Amino acid sequence: MTREPATTTSAIMRPTLADVAAKAGVSASTASLAFSGSGPVSDATKERVLAAAAELGYGGPDPRARSLRRGRSGIVAVVLAERVRAAFLDPVNIQMLDGITEGIAPLGAGLLLLTDTGEEGGNAVGIESAPVDAVVLIGCSPRVGRSVEVLRRRGIPSVAIEGAVGEDIPEISIDNREATRRGAEYLRDLGHTDVAIVTLPFDAARTRGPLTPELERGSTADTASERLRGARDVFPEISGRVAATSSIEEGREAGKVLLTVPAHRPTAIIAQSDLLATGVVLAAEELGLSVPGDLSVLGFDGIRVDGLQHDLTTLEQPSVDKGRAAGEAVVSMLAGEPPASRCFTSTLHVGDTTAPPR
Repeated sequence: MTREPATTTSAIMRPTLADVAAKAGVSASTASLAFSGSGPVSDATKERVLAAAAELGYGGPDPRARSLRRGRSGIVAVVLAERVRAAFLDPVNIQMLDGITEGIAPLGAGLLLLTDTGEEGGNAVGIESAPVDAVVLIGCSPRVGRSVEVLRRRGIPSVAIEGAVGEDIPEISIDNREATRRGAEYLRDLGHTDVAIVTLPFDAARTRGPLTPELERGSTADTASERLRGARDVFPEISGRVAATSSIEEGREAGKVLLTVPAHRPTAIIAQSDLLATGVVLAAEELGLSVPGDLSVLGFDGIRVDGLQHDLTTLEQPSVDKGRAAGEAVVSMLAGEPPASRCFTSTLHVGDTTAPPR
């Protein structure tokens, strides 16, 4: 016959803040302030409370109880359009996350990363049930509309970084169309007339291939569409390739297709991100072409790409500022104040990847 292991009250009952306060000889409110560091507690009293906590094995106030009292989870979510590993390969995403963290600092909230790739077993459950106070959507995603529907249904305050998602959701945007038009005008002023484009994805399926009227008409990606319109303002007949994501490899593959046939080779390529532009540069060099002698390349973002032996001509966008503005909008919404949409301006940086055509 086996005997059940004996249990004691101390093994079952966890020490509480009241236990710590009693052992330290202070009130429960003073003990709480000692842990939070938010009140006028002397260093000696704080040391006495922490010593009592350590002796009792008390790790601190239960954050779940605090959340229940405040009616909030203390979590702000950011929805990424890609797997986290892929998203972190893009410095633009990292810069925006840095800005968001700065913007929500007054909340003392944690940041939760969710992904919405559309894959089975992906983020559907996370968006629909994650215990969050607010959500920042990375609106470059062609699936941003689907995320907005879910969050509206849940009544979760949301802000979009790029993406026309409705007047009830503040948007932190940049001048995608105007910036691309400025870049295209610069290429035209250099003398380029045969120009192609490599775009970000237009649809939730991330269809890769030639830029077709069908993809353009069915676009659910505001960023890709606006940047294409900016290029078309200068080069109305521009055509090119659609990438499945913003990555160097996608740019390389698109570049190879556009540059392989000499009779149809453009003298300049507009890429809708610096990672895509880097891939195009690499494709050109692998084919024995000189950049910018044989091919001019224009990017968009203004990031430093490791391994690129060029100073990329690009449209620089203030990614950190965009993220910070999104975080500040979240703070305003949670304070019951009306948040304001903001639109930032990109600037043309002329590097060594553009020159007059031969």
